[in-house]
Amino acid sequence: MKSSEPEEKANLSYIDYYKTSRAKQRTPDGDWNVWLILAGRGWGKTRTGAYDIINYAMRYPKTISAVIAPTTGDLRRVCFEGVSGINQLIPDACMKQGGIKSYNRSLSEITLWNDSKIVGFSAEQPDRLRGSQYHRAWCDELASWRYPDAFDQLMFGLRLGDKPRVVVTTTPRPTKLVKDLIKRNAKDVFITRGSTFENEDNLAESALNQYREMYEGTRLGRQELYAEVLEDVEGALWNHRMFESQRIKKEELPEFKRIVIAVDPAVTHGESSDETGIIVVGKGIDERFYVLEDASMKASPDKWMRTAIDLFYTYKADRIVAEVNNGGDLVEKLLRTIDRNIAYKKVQASRGKLVRAEPVVALYEQQKVSHVGSLSSLEDQLCTYAGGNNSPDRLDALVWGISELMTGSGNVFWRVN
Repeated sequence: MKSSEPEEKANLSYIDYYKTSRAKQRTPDGDWNVWLILAGRGWGKTRTGAYDIINYAMRYPKTISAVIAPTTGDLRRVCFEGVSGINQLIPDACMKQGGIKSYNRSLSEITLWNDSKIVGFSAEQPDRLRGSQYHRAWCDELASWRYPDAFDQLMFGLRLGDKPRVVVTTTPRPTKLVKDLIKRNAKDVFITRGSTFENEDNLAESALNQYREMYEGTRLGRQELYAEVLEDVEGALWNHRMFESQRIKKEELPEFKRIVIAVDPAVTHGESSDETGIIVVGKGIDERFYVLEDASMKASPDKWMRTAIDLFYTYKADRIVAEVNNGGDLVEKLLRTIDRNIAYKKVQASRGKLVRAEPVVALYEQQKVSHVGSLSSLEDQLCTYAGGNNSPDRLDALVWGISELMTGSGNVFWRVN
């Protein structure tokens, strides 16, 4: 019997990927349940995860595959619509209606000509994974998921077909979830490791040279380029165990006595500027401290100030606290230009960063601080700073915020519409 056009296109797509991919990017043989790909930036993780899901869905009719990314934005921008995303790689003839119409962007769902479906989810909403069933799954950047229990909900639903499997593509961080998977190596987890430089044929030479010049031999380079799972830094005040043992979900939060938005402003705005640290912290009626959100960004003063103001009203905070060592009264002038009604407190550093941080670290050691979900960028910065001249903006904002909650008692101001 002669193959139909979609079947021919699907077969050609598989053959093309097999020819153009590297050996490490091809789905391994063997009796595994999880294929864990720990690889550096630019290694080709997205293309690998996308093609595994595509080839499975096209090979097996009427199957359901799940794709989970850290956020809804990541799901669309990278996994579905990116240059190496699913939409770019599926031949048009293999879509349900012979084209892009079979991609429902609002639902993050693709239907193929053989009635297989590829459905996307955000790891920020673990409960959306409840009740669904899948034959296969792709988890992108697992180490950056804010709520690791999204992986548990996925695994409960991975129960269709003869051999349901999950592919994990991530730049590694020493999270409990990643380390637990690594411990299962050679049992039911197959691990592939790779560095950025394995994909040098497809990356700009100038970019690779810059990576080597700036990050070769550094801790950041070892993690982001060579995909090493790095543990605690000697001399750092924080370690990852402090966060893992007290991490909670939003639903577990108590009522709050106070919430503040802490800001550590960047002095300049440009390509080489530091980020502005913006951290939301609260003190519960249980006398514990909670880190609710990390909204730090590299942006213009107007943009980061508006972000801080929006967070003030979103969380019904009682004040914005900002360090003014370098900005003087400019921070308050900018705030008052945008909103005159917000309670504001300026703070000035009179001691070194490590000395200022010690009382806050003591609270973590006493297990009195909980992070709401995984705040990966903040946690990495806390666990790698051991003094020096660099500017840890998230760390500074966190310290100012919790210090304010330890000592201050603010009055609440509400926006009048």
